[in-house]
This record gives sequence, C-alpha cells and structure tokens, in this order.
Amino acid sequence: MNQKLVTKKNRKVRQLKEAHPGIRCKVFYQRDYLHLVIKYGLEEPDHLEEVTAPTRFPGPPEVVRLEDRGERLTG
Repeated sequence: MNQKLVTKKNRKVRQLKEAHPGIRCKVFYQRDYLHLVIKYGLEEPDHLEEVTAPTRFPGPPEVVRLEDRGERLTG
C-alpha cells in the first residue's frame, strides 16, 4: 500500500480518537486483510501473491526452547 495513504489513514484514526476518546477502533492494513482472506480460505494464496507484492505471507511463529537452541548451535 502507498505510504502516503497509510499515513493519511493513521492520521484520521488519531483525529477520531482525539475527538471521541470513548471510541475504540482497529486499523486494518492491506497485509492484515490478505492474512484474513487466506486464513478463512476465501482465495488461494498463490493467486493473491500474483496480484499483490511478491513477498511471502508469514506463518505462525516458531516456538524454540532455549535449551534446544543451545544444543543445535554447539552440536
């Protein structure tokens, strides 16, 4: 997404929060939308990659125990 548009979106949300402190809102960026589309199977990831940026969608974070990591590095 164009950085100028992202900045404009963030400014609008900030002004909304200043004018109405009781309102809670969540900003969704293009990457958030694409992750939801893939998560709920509305489109295939391959098709989305062609249309959008050539970057890969990150998967869930990998959990690594420090004990296992130390063994891998030394062994």
